[in-house]
Amino acid sequence: MSFVKDFKAFAMKGNVMDLAVAVIIGAAFGAIVSSLVADIITPLLLTPALNAAHLSNIKELKWGNVTYGNFLAAVINFIVIALVIFALIKSIASMQKKKEAVPPAPAGPSSTDQLLIEIRDELRSK
Repeated sequence: MSFVKDFKAFAMKGNVMDLAVAVIIGAAFGAIVSSLVADIITPLLLTPALNAAHLSNIKELKWGNVTYGNFLAAVINFIVIALVIFALIKSIASMQKKKEAVPPAPAGPSSTDQLLIEIRDELRSK
């Protein structure tokens, strides 16, 4: 039974639970970003180009016998997802800088320093 107890202690540690939550949230965020790219951004970017090429779907894009539409769509998805993640990380970093930019109030002298200051002032007054 020691093995089960040790495993339970390991699984319930804060770091393991934080990692599990991060993976779940990351998967959900990935689905949101993928939907944003596939359903909104890519059609907005590609519709004029596809209309100019007289195509209805990027998968139909060919050059000779080579179909490169799926590859082009994957590259566009990667670039857009990378830009979205970059913008998100940049905005989080700027919020953290603003939070850290407030300088802490200067600490007063310690009790020992305060006592020494009082002794000094007393000696000066004599």
